[in-house]
Amino acid sequence: MAILFTPPQCSRTFSSPVFNNHVAGETIPSPHSLKLKTSSAENWCSRFRSKSLSLVFSGALALGLSLSGVGIAEAAKVGVNKPELLPKEFTSVIDVAGFLSDGQEKRIAEEISDLEKDTGFKLRVLAQNYPVTPGLAMKDYWQVDDSTIVFVADPTFGNILNFNVGATVDLDIPRSFWSRLAGKYGNMFYWKEKGEDASIEAAVMAISSCLREPVGANNCAEVY
Repeated sequence: MAILFTPPQCSRTFSSPVFNNHVAGETIPSPHSLKLKTSSAENWCSRFRSKSLSLVFSGALALGLSLSGVGIAEAAKVGVNKPELLPKEFTSVIDVAGFLSDGQEKRIAEEISDLEKDTGFKLRVLAQNYPVTPGLAMKDYWQVDDSTIVFVADPTFGNILNFNVGATVDLDIPRSFWSRLAGKYGNMFYWKEKGEDASIEAAVMAISSCLREPVGANNCAEVY
């Protein structure tokens, strides 16, 4: 089983300052009509999140990678399977979007290699702009298993950080860590100001730091 983490793209909380903006002569909406509008907006957000999750994850690795097989059918339906986008030689960092320099790719790959030697966890990084992605081909290329974290950097839906977390990793790392990480380094304000590459590098270092911490009640409590 794999756990998919993607940040919410719209809030489920709707404020009601509509009454503060009332102008004389206008009709104040009734509580019932406001409730209907709120419900409609919530339903739209829910559909949007579901669609964006499907596209980012099924398109990225089909992130149906979900080791249980969930989502692979959706990926096949989307038709994203482009092994021609994969490097001929194995690498833990694939940038089909051009976000990273050669030097950055090398540094990240070295960090990932050291992390795997020290902890046994396999971090894999894919930078993409959907629908330009290797898609389903990533699963076999990286031999994704329960000890793998697949980090997909894709700004298509606002927050650039998305994660597919293997079951073994999920046992040791609090699920809240991934959402906090996406909130800190993946939000649109961060990567638009500092660049997609900065978001990716910061996230990799935060993941590396977290995975090296002793497992316990407070591990990964901070996102560095």
